[in-house]
Amino acid sequence: MVALHEQTPEAELNFEDFNWSSPRIFRLQQMGNVVPAEFETKLAELKEKLLTMASFAEAAVDRAVKALVRRDDELARRAHAEDDQIDRLEVEIDQDALRLLTCRPALPELRFVTMAMKIASNLERVGDEATTISRRVIELSHEPQLEPSAEIQRMAALSLRMLKEALDAFVQRDPRKARAVIPRDREVDDMNERLHLELALLMEERPATIIRALSLMFICKSLERIADHAANVAEEVVYLCEGRDIRHLNPAEAGIAPLSQPTQTR
Repeated sequence: MVALHEQTPEAELNFEDFNWSSPRIFRLQQMGNVVPAEFETKLAELKEKLLTMASFAEAAVDRAVKALVRRDDELARRAHAEDDQIDRLEVEIDQDALRLLTCRPALPELRFVTMAMKIASNLERVGDEATTISRRVIELSHEPQLEPSAEIQRMAALSLRMLKEALDAFVQRDPRKARAVIPRDREVDDMNERLHLELALLMEERPATIIRALSLMFICKSLERIADHAANVAEEVVYLCEGRDIRHLNPAEAGIAPLSQPTQTR
């Protein structure tokens, strides 16, 4: 055990050898920007910001998908405009989380703070993909519609449902609901592959459709990535609730039901 003295330089402290329950270490824990007396308040503020960010990200995807279905430029611009708010919240969440980590929180709070940073990162990328879809919708809205558009709408609905259910699982702290989201990612991947093949064949047969088909390919890829981020959030919810990292495990090891079991919609 390392002896602790008031004059010991901080750079020389071996933190792995410390007894973290000792009074001296408790005083060291107060050296950060957030003191223990304020910890619960700051943690609540972090939760509120993360929920706000989640609502913005979900709304951005919802508007982008509706703009795609309705061919609505104004709705697409509104989805695009929300990206700045999502970016700002990600920065604030990361800053707040780092301050909370200086308090050396207990394990449940530590899990929440670290998962908050990871969930915020995924939500920021969801916002980026919603922006990409919105830009492409504006480009396509005044062009004749192509045949694959109906299938893309089904893919969009599934990706949005995955995101909503992953965020519901986070709000409700429900690992069962989170696990139900994850296998849907494979379904979206398969739809993306089929649509890319269909659009490639369309461009080969009708060269006049190339620009429109490429825009639809970009939309499909963004929808596939939104589904990926929804699955990531779901995995993070499982870790938050159970302390178990199910990334890279096969479905049986992760406790994930087969895809044949349908996801409940809200």
